[in-house]
Amino acid sequence: MSGLPAAVPHRTAGRRVEVAEPLDLGGQGRATAEAVRFLRECQGLGLRVSWRAAGQPSYDLRALRHLPPPAELPGGEVELAAWRDGYAHGTLYHRRGPGFVTVMDRREPGTAARLTLDHPGLLAAFDLLLDPTPLDALDATGREAADLLAAERLALVSGGWVVALPPRIRRWPVPCTAI
Repeated sequence: MSGLPAAVPHRTAGRRVEVAEPLDLGGQGRATAEAVRFLRECQGLGLRVSWRAAGQPSYDLRALRHLPPPAELPGGEVELAAWRDGYAHGTLYHRRGPGFVTVMDRREPGTAARLTLDHPGLLAAFDLLLDPTPLDALDATGREAADLLAAERLALVSGGWVVALPPRIRRWPVPCTAI
C-alpha cells in the first residue's frame, strides 16, 4: 500500500498489514523510531496491523498505547494486557490547518487535551519529526521543540533518535461516532 514507510518489511492484503519481522521497541536507535513511524502511519490509514515486538523498552511504553498493540511483547505480559485494554482508535491524532496543527490526546482515561501547535519553530520541528530524526541533526531550536514535544508525550525520544507520535487520521472507522 502506498504511504507506508519501506523501512519495515511488511505485506498488505486489503486493509490488513502483516509485519514480517518483530519490531524493535527497545529504544536503542533508529529501528525503534522507524517501527513507531510505521505503526503511526498504519494507524493514520486505518489499517489493521499484525505485528510482534522485540526488545525491552528503555522508555515508558504507555506513550505508544494509541498505536495498535502487538501480538507478542517479550517479558511484558502485564504491559501487553494493559495496552490491549487501553487501546482505541483515535485516542491520539493530529489535524492540519493553515499554519497550525491541532493535536487531540485522549490516551489517559477520563481526560482529553487539545493542543494547538502554531509557533513556527514548534510547527517546523513537528513536521520534521514525522520522519525519524537523529537528535544530533537538530539545531538548538529543533532540539528545544523536540524536548517540548517529548514532555507532552507527543514525540518519542530514545536512543539518540526522535519521532512524532500523533498520527494524521486519514480514514475513520464507520460509524466514526463510536470514537
